[in-house]
Amino acid sequence: MINKNWYKQIWQFIQRENLDRVLLITVILVIFSSITYSIVEEKTIIDSIWWTLVTVTTVGYGDISPVTLPGRLVAIINMILGIGVLATLSATLSSFLVSKKIKEDLGMSSYQFENHLILCEWNYRSEIIIKEFRQDADFAESPIILIADIERKPIDDNNLYFIQGQVSDETLIRANISKAKTAIILGDDKLEHNARDATTILSTLIVESLASSVYTIVELMNPAYIDTCKKAHADEIIVSSHLSSMLISQAAINHGITYVISDLLSFQNGTNKLYKVPIPRSKIGMPFIEAFVHIKEMYQSTVVALQRGLQGEVICNPSNQYKLNNEDYLIIIATENSYKEIQKTQP
Repeated sequence: MINKNWYKQIWQFIQRENLDRVLLITVILVIFSSITYSIVEEKTIIDSIWWTLVTVTTVGYGDISPVTLPGRLVAIINMILGIGVLATLSATLSSFLVSKKIKEDLGMSSYQFENHLILCEWNYRSEIIIKEFRQDADFAESPIILIADIERKPIDDNNLYFIQGQVSDETLIRANISKAKTAIILGDDKLEHNARDATTILSTLIVESLASSVYTIVELMNPAYIDTCKKAHADEIIVSSHLSSMLISQAAINHGITYVISDLLSFQNGTNKLYKVPIPRSKIGMPFIEAFVHIKEMYQSTVVALQRGLQGEVICNPSNQYKLNNEDYLIIIATENSYKEIQKTQP
């Protein structure tokens, strides 16, 4: 998104880098040389300006060249000063770009993205989350801001931006939390389980206090802290240890079922994924079974659950006679192409 005050930012950059004097000298040089060259060489002012710019920038096309002694003296002055001006501008720009890159890698920058993802804490799960995001076509180039107390940006991702430090008012404001879409708050693996969950809940409170509209996804280790986390207004809570235990028990009871779950959840494996889509307009007010059959016949996709509202209660395998309303969403198993076709039919 283009900043409406971009011209002010450019001028502030010019003043901060002490380029205003260099630009003033350049303008005076171009004006003086153009007028002088026009007089002594009897050229039009347009040709003189063109010759001055070509000479100052040391390009030297040779289509226009001085033939008088005064004209050649002006050319010598232009060449000498032009080299100095270009060297100053090149050095300043290079220094700025290098400094900007270092600041970004060390997590010292601030960002003004909108509808972006903020990822709190860095561990092996963070890397998996980012890789999964990049496999989804809708999020392949979406900006992700990582807030973590590590030394530098941990992986090479052009759309991953790093802020060094713990989750706090200051780091979240630098990440433009008020304009973010989602915040994922992971546990700090360096801490003992209870301390990890306590820190995670505290981070959730800070996020909610600054931007209650941001959708917060929180990772806990101990299910005993779920109620406390809900009081911190977390939108979605995932107890990682509890979830893995349930998967292991299901694998023991129904051999191979975890392969199905893994295939559906990962964008890196298989072709069928879980998606959430609005109710088809033609099926609003109709029984659930009609939407189920419609999705299967038209898009070769399967409805497995229904959500009441964008962030409401989820009902797995709803009753055939459940009456659909315009605020409901369907959770479906579909290929990416089928999902895109369904999206095209939405208002």
